[in-house]
Amino acid sequence: MERYVFSNLTDWVDRQRRKPLLLRGARQVGKTWLIEKLARERFEYYLKVDFEENSELVSLFSGDLNPQKICSELELRTGIDVIAGKTLLFFDEIQVCPKAITALRYFYEKMPDLHVVAAGSLLEFAYSEISFPVGRIQSLEVHPLIFSEFLLASDYKKAAEICNKQITEVPDSVHNFLLDQLRIYWLVGGMPECINEYVKTKSLKQALEVQDEICETYRLDFNKYKPKTDITCLNAVFSAVAANVGRQIKYTGLAVDFTIPTIRKAYESLVLARIAKKVKSLSSIGIPLEVHASDKRFKNIFLDIGLMNRVMGIDYNEALNHKNLLAIYRGQLAEQFVGQEFATSTNNQLYYWARDAKNSNAEVDYLVVLEGKVVPVEVKDGPSGKLRSLHLYRETYQPPYSVVFHSGPKGILKKEKIAFLPLYLAGAFAKFGLELPKE
Repeated sequence: MERYVFSNLTDWVDRQRRKPLLLRGARQVGKTWLIEKLARERFEYYLKVDFEENSELVSLFSGDLNPQKICSELELRTGIDVIAGKTLLFFDEIQVCPKAITALRYFYEKMPDLHVVAAGSLLEFAYSEISFPVGRIQSLEVHPLIFSEFLLASDYKKAAEICNKQITEVPDSVHNFLLDQLRIYWLVGGMPECINEYVKTKSLKQALEVQDEICETYRLDFNKYKPKTDITCLNAVFSAVAANVGRQIKYTGLAVDFTIPTIRKAYESLVLARIAKKVKSLSSIGIPLEVHASDKRFKNIFLDIGLMNRVMGIDYNEALNHKNLLAIYRGQLAEQFVGQEFATSTNNQLYYWARDAKNSNAEVDYLVVLEGKVVPVEVKDGPSGKLRSLHLYRETYQPPYSVVFHSGPKGILKKEKIAFLPLYLAGAFAKFGLELPKE
């Protein structure tokens, strides 16, 4: 299985100015698999410390955090040599041992030539117990596989290339093929184990069974959120977050019989766990977008479109047979897909534009910064004349161009500078932007 993020890991290995690397991401997005692949391909020795599997190793970090001492202890216990340049030292599930996170700074200061990498989920929950080594480590976010990676895993290399390069025209036959594959991806999703199961068996049913197992793992993890979060409320919010993709979040709509502060804490816990991602609103535009973003008004996307389907209980036969992808579940799957591709390809915060005015509310689904310019993005079908909010945005801010993702082929309205792009090119657009034809 090919992961684009793997190139970031090999770059880290070869970098002269290198710091310990911390892989972040939700559970089961493939962090450990990536490190083990790196160890096989680039190192002579591999020493893995899994704090969940071997909890007794936590005691190594209870006192002196001198890295030479820690490495000597690990060599004695495992029989594996720790040699700078030859050994990859991996701390897995590091959130179980918060002091090991603190220890990373001493590996940077006292053993800078040793390749040290750590991974974990729910890391933010551990940070309250330690002094985080700011400036002493590098971080790398790991997401579920995007659509073009799914195509690679399915051995459709040429198709994957189309979705991961500068946008060009696509023949009708290829366009239809990619839409068919997109339907499957929307159901299987981007979690590595789900894709692996589907590629091996070509069975959606078995892939969905894996999704059930992952969702159950997440729910079992909720016990680790205590005492900061009410677990019953958290279960309710987990389901509601998936069902509310693309809608402005109102805490009272995420759970019943709980106070707003309790619901808010549950939602924020899912954001910290990377299960939900905020899409912040802007009512005025300026760069950087974050300066103009609202903390009080926001939408959200789910970690993964396949898990979103499973949590919501969508009938996969409907998704497979529905003629219009944009119409499935009132367009929420399309908005989730584009947001997921954007978040993974750019690794940036997501934003949308919202204007409240008397008798004139307007909303544009996403805002993307490309080459210093803000580009508005809509996710919907229909002719240009029905894009009322987008036209209002264009009149107000005069963007360099606008983009509408739909289930049809690529098309350009030259005069309005509106590009209609097929949904499967969302990741390519986020990475490379779009070059409009010259008038």
